[in-house]
Amino acid sequence: MNIELQDGHIQLIEEFIPQKQADLYLQALLEQVQWEQRSIRLFGKSFLQPRLTAWYGDPQKTYTYSGISWEPLPWTPLLLEMKDRVEQAAQHPFNSVLLNLYRNGQDSMGWHSDDEPELGKNPCIASVSLGQSRTFHLRHRSRPQAKPLHLLLTHGSLLLMQGSLQHHWKHQLPKSRKKMGPRINLTFRYIH
Repeated sequence: MNIELQDGHIQLIEEFIPQKQADLYLQALLEQVQWEQRSIRLFGKSFLQPRLTAWYGDPQKTYTYSGISWEPLPWTPLLLEMKDRVEQAAQHPFNSVLLNLYRNGQDSMGWHSDDEPELGKNPCIASVSLGQSRTFHLRHRSRPQAKPLHLLLTHGSLLLMQGSLQHHWKHQLPKSRKKMGPRINLTFRYIH
């Protein structure tokens, strides 16, 4: 599904990874990734991130957001396999991946854009979802009349965010009161 937005482009590929393979990836990543829960600074106060995270990539591809600076862990064979698959679909190279583990419906990601300087102008962000389906929200930064978008990201799906989307739109993964299982999101990026 291709979605042309004012000031950006999104492509959602459901069942990008077949269910049996996605199940294997999910279990392996839950067990093998070096998950952390770091503190972030918001409004002058420190809070634990409401999810677990990890950063993998090429040497010296440091990434900084919300006052957190990440030095990449070396690629694992599984992450390299996934990166190759995503690069073929996106027709775009990636040299790093941010992994988020949402343990239940109370784990979340607040409104933000992936617009850090090291991502360059008009970055391509490739987002793979494994595990529990969650609803992903987008809203325009400066045009309140632009209709918000809600996308259900399912097990094995790939979401490509391209063009000027990160400059004009914010996105979030909100909390849910529903009982939910774990979800892993891998956002492949190219650090300049």
